[in-house]
Amino acid sequence: MGAASGTVGGYRVYEGDKAVASTASGTSATVSGLAACSSHTYTVAAYNDAGESARSEPVSGTTTGCPDTGLPKHALIGYLHASFANGSGYMKMADVPAAWDIINLAFGEPTSPTSGDVRFNLCPASECPGVESEADFVAAIRAKQAQGKKVLLSIGGQNGQVRLTTTAARDAFVRSVGAIIDRFHLDGVDIDFEGNSLSLDAGDSDFRAPKTPVITNLIAAVRALKARYGDGFVLTMAPETFFVQVGYQFYGQTGGGDPRTGAYLPVIHALRDILTVLHVQDYNSGPVTGLDGQYHTMGSADFHIAMTDMLKAGFPVARTGHTFPGLREDQIGFGVPAAPSAGNGHTSVAGVQQALTCLAKGQQCGGYTLRGGPSPSLRGLMTWSINWDRYFGWEFMNNHEPFLNALP
Repeated sequence: MGAASGTVGGYRVYEGDKAVASTASGTSATVSGLAACSSHTYTVAAYNDAGESARSEPVSGTTTGCPDTGLPKHALIGYLHASFANGSGYMKMADVPAAWDIINLAFGEPTSPTSGDVRFNLCPASECPGVESEADFVAAIRAKQAQGKKVLLSIGGQNGQVRLTTTAARDAFVRSVGAIIDRFHLDGVDIDFEGNSLSLDAGDSDFRAPKTPVITNLIAAVRALKARYGDGFVLTMAPETFFVQVGYQFYGQTGGGDPRTGAYLPVIHALRDILTVLHVQDYNSGPVTGLDGQYHTMGSADFHIAMTDMLKAGFPVARTGHTFPGLREDQIGFGVPAAPSAGNGHTSVAGVQQALTCLAKGQQCGGYTLRGGPSPSLRGLMTWSINWDRYFGWEFMNNHEPFLNALP
């Protein structure tokens, strides 16, 4: 820390609202007792007999001891339409190029919103002519895994509302998702809950200790799956900005807001120790206020920079008095449509690469100041979807995979 001007009695180091260290002499302090592979965000205030100064800008860091995920430092992540057809066409698992490091199978969906009973089957031949057999699909998954790739079940999606309102639904979720992982020999799950899947009950205003059943049951279910599959279990999440960054302005029903705003924050926070990658959907979003107090609009480098910086730096959660701590940089990516037809918020190749350059190197930030600092270990880039990228001649993959590989 740098020395403050004026008469200073000492300095206090804060993590969120808690003072975790202090010094009455010098400008360095040690925070001990931290867990391995944990991220922390600190601010510093000077004090004297008259009181305490305003706190500094936050600084984030990560302790050592992180497990090896088996992923490259910068990963290319994509969704494969495996259970349905759309305008982009069906694609066999064996035909997915080796550039894709994580392949999220879209989608596992419940038999009803509150059953917890998740099902996943390959697209029927009547809908997807040329679909491979299940045996060939599994063989192709194993071939991908032999190349070091990860294949996950993505649960939810636009149409797959999942509300684990009861412990029975929680247990059905664990049982049915585990059966799919075993049947298809998958590496883990991607939580892609959208729409009304997650919301906060009235009075649930502390993301650190959630009380809403659909939140607490999801956290418990994912932990149960992690316990079952161990260190090799890969967990990713693909929330929309409404459920994450909008929590900076509005959190659930605190202040009379929409109960869904910020509703992913307690899930992310509770599972941060087992989270592999959070790749927020930087698309199909309205303007969102960033840490600079300005609105940022999707479809530009600026949006990806501002939204992703919030995940690294952490941010105060609206009207709650609590601060969401930043994630480790290796846990963070962002998502963008592969082509204009894939979703609102498509960003040009140049715009995506400007954002990656800013986030990883602190360069080409376009006037935005990174509150969380550069992230040289930024995990990577997600897209909806592999199928749409193929339909448009692999523009996304051919441009961004070598760019990611060239980052330091």
